[in-house]
Amino acid sequence: MLRIGPLGLDSPLILAPLAGYSDLPFRLLCREFGAGLVVSEMISCHGLVYQQAGTLAMLTSISEERPLSIQLFGADPMVMAQATALLRPFKPELIDINMGCPVRKVTKRGAGSALMNTPALARQIIQAVVKEATVPVTVKTRIGVNSDRITAVEFAQMAEDAGAAAITVHGRTWAQGFTGQADWQTIALVKKKVSIPVIGNGDIENYQDAQDRMAESGCDGVMIGRGALGNPWAFSADGRPASLAGLLPGVRRHLELMAEHLPTERMLGVIKSQIGRYFRDLPHSSHYRQLVFACPDFATLRREINALG
Repeated sequence: MLRIGPLGLDSPLILAPLAGYSDLPFRLLCREFGAGLVVSEMISCHGLVYQQAGTLAMLTSISEERPLSIQLFGADPMVMAQATALLRPFKPELIDINMGCPVRKVTKRGAGSALMNTPALARQIIQAVVKEATVPVTVKTRIGVNSDRITAVEFAQMAEDAGAAAITVHGRTWAQGFTGQADWQTIALVKKKVSIPVIGNGDIENYQDAQDRMAESGCDGVMIGRGALGNPWAFSADGRPASLAGLLPGVRRHLELMAEHLPTERMLGVIKSQIGRYFRDLPHSSHYRQLVFACPDFATLRREINALG
């Protein structure tokens, strides 16, 4: 069992925060398929402090998805502390600080991966959040800024010293973005150098990948991100079905959760993007994706999926 502070998880496999994807229906689905913990989409500390409607909407949760980690991003310790205090009514089981997102709109403000360039500021942020939090605080980062600056061990030691209860390490650098291969040897080295739980992240496509990486690296858990899109079976030992008939129950359950928790017509483009991913690797996969994207509304999409068999 993976334990983070007082929180014990029933599986060491965790759904990563995925901007535009880790909404409530997808988190619920992944919990149903075996994820031990789910993480919200990145929440802007400024958006939370200013009570922006879009930010608050991303905090919607129900008991069935718990335990839930809410991930904050920002580069101002004071604002991050204010945001942390504002999360108390939402009662997350964990608060995660994003120090690994490589997307420019995040890093240009000094947040995300950019904080690896400013470890003193990163320390202040962790300390500020820990001081205001009533739950364990975790940190998600990368192995370094670029191949010449692999600083994961030092950064993880700093995070532990600043009060982090666990650290997630994505095995790529900021410069890599999502290209190339994840470096699990560096993740393994981090595990040897800190006493808090280490969660590895990068290139996990299925349940067996997760088991293999934990065995090889010694890390305490694994975070699955892009590999879970259209594939909640990544959290299940049974694995992803190879046939259309095997996939359809999962697709229909996802649509059911979307109908229950999303403004489906307003989010139709996002919904199609998620559902279209289920059909990759199938024979005639392009046919199924075209069918999904041709649907003019959510009701039609559900009828077309139900008619597949």
